Amino acid sequence: MASPDWSNLPKDHTLSKFADELPSVLQDADYNEMYGVELSPPAEDKPAPHTTLIILQKFLRANLNDVPKARQQLLDALKWRKSYNPLASKDEVFDASKFATLGYVTTIKGVKDTPSEEDVAVFNIYGAAAKDPKKTFGDTDAFVRWRVALMELTIERLGLGEADKVIPDYGQGPDPYQAIQVHDYLSVSFFRQPAEVKASSSKIIDMFQKYVHPPFLRVSTSLHRHRYYPETVSYKYFVNVPLVMQWMMGTMKLLMSKDSIQKMTWLTYGSQLHNYVGDDVPREYGGNSAPLARKAQTPSYGDLEKAASGGVMAAGEPAGEA
Repeated sequence: MASPDWSNLPKDHTLSKFADELPSVLQDADYNEMYGVELSPPAEDKPAPHTTLIILQKFLRANLNDVPKARQQLLDALKWRKSYNPLASKDEVFDASKFATLGYVTTIKGVKDTPSEEDVAVFNIYGAAAKDPKKTFGDTDAFVRWRVALMELTIERLGLGEADKVIPDYGQGPDPYQAIQVHDYLSVSFFRQPAEVKASSSKIIDMFQKYVHPPFLRVSTSLHRHRYYPETVSYKYFVNVPLVMQWMMGTMKLLMSKDSIQKMTWLTYGSQLHNYVGDDVPREYGGNSAPLARKAQTPSYGDLEKAASGGVMAAGEPAGEA
């Protein structure tokens, strides 16, 4: 079973072994920030800080407790964060006319089958770009940067810097520090995609690797082994997926791990979502919560762009009345 207290981890515990590798990882990366947490190795007389162990445990779980693989993935992620500086994306101002209604970060109370009373949830509204996908995806670098900002805001809401719970060892229970993702495909065409959409999708897939990303529903064999963001998402809901696409589920299940299949749900209608996550979702998803544009957090679009975004506010603020 997982240790209930990390202050007395045995030396032969996998997490202790990984923590012992941390000094060399930080030296090789020349960088020590992950998910907004400054990583600190253990000292001679005390273990690594709890928040550091939280991050290490996520990488261990993503690699099925394989320390060498977890070490390499952590090193790669640290090097990427040093060069790309994803934290800064949270403070950048993005073009509201391209991205304002495409993504939201919020919380949902009373989600079924999770260990938390309130869960962080990120909504990806791909139908918002359906009318003019070239406008949204035409500048691939801008779209990718916006997508990273949305991911960083999601992780910020997880509160890893103040985490005080223990993440169980791999296979011993759920990670309480993960978000739920909702992918809404209302009005999205699955058969005719502009070149700009394909270019942005390919770059995102390369960055997140096995991360499920629109608009092609390229599904991974594992939910956990995101390239730079492992163990940040617990469950994915795909809503408003046309009936004609449902046949893909059977085919993809043959290529996916059992663990992944158990953490994905496809719904033909968005109004069905409340049956799975509870009533604390907006009306269009069958719940009774306020619209996302009023309650959710978004990347920053700047004061001058509020009108263009239909009332969406800057990062850190809930969106205003549309």
